[in-house]
Amino acid sequence: MPDRSKLAGKRALVTAGAQGIGLAISRHLLVAGCDVFVHYRSSGAAAQTLTGEAAGLGRRCASTSADLTEPEECERVVAEAVAFLGGLDILVNNAGSLVARVPLARADDGYWAEVMSLNLGSMRRVSRAAAPHLVAAAKGGGGASIVNLSSIAGQRGGAPGSLAYSTAKGAVLAFTRALALELGAEGVRVNALAPGLILGSQFHSVHTKPEAVRATIATIPLGRAGTTDDVARAAVFLAAEFDGFITGATIDLNGGSYMA
Repeated sequence: MPDRSKLAGKRALVTAGAQGIGLAISRHLLVAGCDVFVHYRSSGAAAQTLTGEAAGLGRRCASTSADLTEPEECERVVAEAVAFLGGLDILVNNAGSLVARVPLARADDGYWAEVMSLNLGSMRRVSRAAAPHLVAAAKGGGGASIVNLSSIAGQRGGAPGSLAYSTAKGAVLAFTRALALELGAEGVRVNALAPGLILGSQFHSVHTKPEAVRATIATIPLGRAGTTDDVARAAVFLAAEFDGFITGATIDLNGGSYMA
């Protein structure tokens, strides 16, 4: 178990942090003692509810809406987060989506660019804008942490129609390792999470049919799907490793359905 007292007063930015996995991560970070700034695209009501929950915990939370496929919007989100929090110790890059299931024959350049921009480009842009603040926090407080959300699809490929998404999530894992090498000397640790079937997330609610969910669960050694809380606990662990010895690593969250 992570020493949650280590996170007391730490300042975290969570992209897509007001729905599904991101919302669970935001909540767990607040409970662990962080002040949190949440980016969202369309979940404004949930973001406001989260602010109220934070106040009840004695923590600070604010949010903003942005389209992270736009470079200037990524910079704005980071600037607003830093202004509200007074700095940045933790970045959780959670924004991403399958967009739609499209086979190779119909995956034109526009669709491919959209998936890459949302899943990989947004992570690169937000990380680039956040890096100087994370480095400053690392020098002053012993370390900083980036947690990137990938997927089991990035490790073994996904279901039919998810070629672009799987490629992007595989690139997230390479990006994580490369950035860990680049920022390690600055005291910033960079790690990834690779969830499998996680119920309660918008991804599977929208893109996975109930019969596919049942078929997948039947192949999972632990006999169940994951939950958003399963992912959030792992995210909090990696966030708490801001001064630890874990970097460039990926935690698999799939109940044993993929063992690399």
